[in-house]
Amino acid sequence: MSVFDKSFSILDISASGLAAERMRMRVIANNIANAQVTETSAGGPYKRQQVEFKNVFRQSMMRRSSNHDEMNGVRVNGISESNESPNMVYIPGHPKANKEGYVEMPNVSVSKEMVDLIAASRSYEANTAVVTTFRKMSDKALNIIRR
Repeated sequence: MSVFDKSFSILDISASGLAAERMRMRVIANNIANAQVTETSAGGPYKRQQVEFKNVFRQSMMRRSSNHDEMNGVRVNGISESNESPNMVYIPGHPKANKEGYVEMPNVSVSKEMVDLIAASRSYEANTAVVTTFRKMSDKALNIIRR
C-alpha cells in the first residue's frame, strides 16, 4: 500500500467514525425525546433504541497473502430496540394506569442517555481532530514540496 493510499485510508476511517457517531447521537436524541411516551403505534410504551456498529475491513491489494485485512473504519450495522422491560411508575391518575395505579413507562434513563451522548460527542470530536491534523500535515507537506 502506498503512502497515498494510507493517507486516504486514514480519512476513510475518520469519516466512517464521524458518520457512525452522528447516527448514534441522533438515536440518543430520539430516546431522550421519547422518554415519556407511554403509547406508540406498535402498542405499549416507547422502547429504548441503540446503534450497533460493525468493523469494516478492506482486503489489502498489495499483500500476496489473502488473510491480511486492513481496518477501514466502522459502519452502522443496525438500530435495535432494547429488550429491557418497561419502567413501572406509580401515577394513579394517569389515563394509562393499571388497576394498581402503575403506568408502563419507556425503559429510557435520561441520565444514561446524556452520558452516552457525551461519549458519542467526544468520539465525534476525536475524529474531527484526526481530519484536521491530517489536513494540516498535508498542507505542510505541500509547502515543503513547493520550495
